Amino acid sequence: MESPSHLRTHPVALRVTLLAALLHEREREITDTLVELLISTVHRIGARAEKKVTEQLINAFKKVSGKENILFKLAEASIGEPGGTVREVVFPAVFGGEATLRELVHEFKTRGPVYRRTVQTTLKASYTNHYRRGLIKLLDVLEFRSSNQAHRPVIEALDLVARYANAGNTTYYPLGETVPVHKAMGGDWAEVVHRTDKRGRRRVVRMVYEVVAFQALRDQLKCKEIWVVGADKWRNPDEDLPRDFEARRVENYRELRKPLDAAVFVNELREQMTAELTLLNDKMPKLSWLDIAERKSGAIRLTAAEAQPEPPNLRRIKGEVQRRWGVVPLVDMLKEALLRTGCLDAVTSVSGGGSLSPEVLAERLLLVICAYGTNTGIRAVASGGHGHTEDELRYVRRRYLSAESARAIAVQIADATFAARSTELWGQGSTAVASDSTHVRAWDQNLFTEWHSRYGGRGVLIYWHVEKKSLAIHSQLINCTASEVAAMIEGAMRHGTTMDVEANYTDSHGQSEIGFGVTRLLNFDLLPRIKRINKVKLYRPLAGEPDAYPQLTPALTRPIRWELIAQQYDQMIKYATAIRTRTASTEAILRRFTRNASHPTYAAMLGVGRGQKTIFVARYLRLRDLQLEIEGGLNVMESSNGANSVIAYGKGGESPRTGATSRRCSCCACGFCNRPWST
Repeated sequence: MESPSHLRTHPVALRVTLLAALLHEREREITDTLVELLISTVHRIGARAEKKVTEQLINAFKKVSGKENILFKLAEASIGEPGGTVREVVFPAVFGGEATLRELVHEFKTRGPVYRRTVQTTLKASYTNHYRRGLIKLLDVLEFRSSNQAHRPVIEALDLVARYANAGNTTYYPLGETVPVHKAMGGDWAEVVHRTDKRGRRRVVRMVYEVVAFQALRDQLKCKEIWVVGADKWRNPDEDLPRDFEARRVENYRELRKPLDAAVFVNELREQMTAELTLLNDKMPKLSWLDIAERKSGAIRLTAAEAQPEPPNLRRIKGEVQRRWGVVPLVDMLKEALLRTGCLDAVTSVSGGGSLSPEVLAERLLLVICAYGTNTGIRAVASGGHGHTEDELRYVRRRYLSAESARAIAVQIADATFAARSTELWGQGSTAVASDSTHVRAWDQNLFTEWHSRYGGRGVLIYWHVEKKSLAIHSQLINCTASEVAAMIEGAMRHGTTMDVEANYTDSHGQSEIGFGVTRLLNFDLLPRIKRINKVKLYRPLAGEPDAYPQLTPALTRPIRWELIAQQYDQMIKYATAIRTRTASTEAILRRFTRNASHPTYAAMLGVGRGQKTIFVARYLRLRDLQLEIEGGLNVMESSNGANSVIAYGKGGESPRTGATSRRCSCCACGFCNRPWST
């Protein structure tokens, strides 16, 4: 955070060390950014090609109804007069004649393989005319590797693309050239990649082959089957795992509270599944809110719980708070929290021998935090008449307020709140949190903003963890396309407060089977609200028992592959240890476990997740109290999101005229409060 002039005052050894560390980190950041640019560019090529072709065909497309009747009439007319002509026999047999048959053919072309080939042709043209130059340059600066020999042909294909990058308008690769074959060249692309030349020889079309190679690269990069040298997030996935795992095996298993024997883990999971399915099967006739039967819309039918009555004293408490304190300026509440907790002491103590006193630094930090928290901006807050200029506030923000220090401040306030709570009023401490993301709009010029397809605007995505009594214990900035399961796990594991998180309520995004598997290994319960619960399937704990659980038969599916879980048990513990010890980010580790991956540990983790999800769904369907508990926790989360929208009242940067900037006082220089900092 030092300026260059300050950096030059250090001894040469320290200066060179700091610069080397800075350049190393910056190089990794730039490499990660280039990889993300490549992935997003390849995705954009395909998305825009599909959109363009769809717009061209949507107006011409007409759905022809009664196709079965048309086929029957055509067959009947043809058999009745086999010697007649098409115009005399076939056309009159169909209502609308020749026009209807033409529409039928056009529908097949727009929805069938012809549509797919049209998209591929448009994609190839878009790549050749615009995107190719940038992607080829990315190949020159990024070095790709793979630890799996199955994906070696994709890397060899990229080498071939780079060698012929400047070959001009050559349509085909030379006949003597070895063209690597990979999986992406099959399917719909097979007819487009290969073409027969004028001499009847089967050749590989160079530009189409490049498109397919980049698409295969994107798919394998996303699941880290292919990695990039010198990157951080996209590095070799083997580096994400703890290198001392074997030496500290017993300690790692003990920290995760997992048995060393895979058979013990498998038996415990299977026994829990059996117990929960048995309880649900036995209780089914008495559960008035649940019905399981064969139906097209889904086997499970769950009646929603009735709305709970409002607590009798809630309105009286609200009225008394309003009568006693009225409207309190937000900055006064913030300052009171900072004074009571002393959370700024850790930041102000690093001022050292500078010219700023701790009191002045604390005042400026308060103003900067208020500027960012309310989204009004430093310039608006600097005009409040408190004696601190905009340049002074920006210097304090740049020099002292980092993401780490802001997180430490939030943790201290949360811990102080836990300590101050009266058990008689608030009850026993909670061990459950609710988590969800909030889209915060921001200026388009902000480098961190992204377009979000769901919310329909540019901004950033904040993922919150809020405990059941409405206290936020963690927040994090995530990409609009990031895995919310990874964000949920990260917050539950890294919140940093004194709270012991044993359960996490989530919305429908949390019902991921991988999420259930990881949280099982990390020892906290994932409790999601499942939106399409009618489609959920319950896995059987044992094979060869088709008559077990007769009440649940319509909702049951195949047994779990326990032998695969036992084989990959040690590797799963290694990944869970990596998340616990933070040798890599949770998102980087879970990126290995996607549908595009052929990793054997992925299949085993899915098995664990399916077992844990079956346990949860069986409990959820059986216990009305659990349904209400999850709904109540998520309602707290939604209320917290509403409160955040009120606190961040500076929408887009404007600052409304409020009481927070109109009051002046003589007790200190901030101009906002009635209480001196020395108190």
